[in-house]
Amino acid sequence: MTDNERIILGIDPGTNVMGYGVLKAVGNKAQLMALGVIDLRKMHDPYIRLGKIFERITGIIDEYLPDEMAIEAPFFGKNVQSMLKLGRAQGVAIAAAIRREIPIHEYAPLKIKMAITGQGQASKEQVAGMLQRLLKMDEKEMPKFMDATDALGVAYCHFLQQNAPQSEHK
Repeated sequence: MTDNERIILGIDPGTNVMGYGVLKAVGNKAQLMALGVIDLRKMHDPYIRLGKIFERITGIIDEYLPDEMAIEAPFFGKNVQSMLKLGRAQGVAIAAAIRREIPIHEYAPLKIKMAITGQGQASKEQVAGMLQRLLKMDEKEMPKFMDATDALGVAYCHFLQQNAPQSEHK
């Protein structure tokens, strides 16, 4: 591992399907390491789901040894109950990173979309398409669930932020 090489884990929190993406960044180049989802739809107990999130995120961290974690901040919806569930899912993923002493960075959905597509109102499909081009992903590498590409988008947004010339003035 060189000084300018780092691994970024991106998380798109969800209570039904949680996405993750792992990028290897070397200098100003990023390459895809892993992409996937944690499917929680068959689990009906919300606490069992949270346990599964913690277990899977910890496993992903142990497998890829990320230097940093980037996570999408929950956006404020009208449904307080779903906001609470999403916040818990996000908190459990953050706790897994804290347990392994991994620095955490949070990004708003608007910022992620802007960083990747240049427009804050971009669709999930537009974000996925842009990531596919930027990371030179084959069509068969593209996941079935957009949650995975959303998570990759969070990681890529963080990669761009770290490589921006103004990043020293945070």
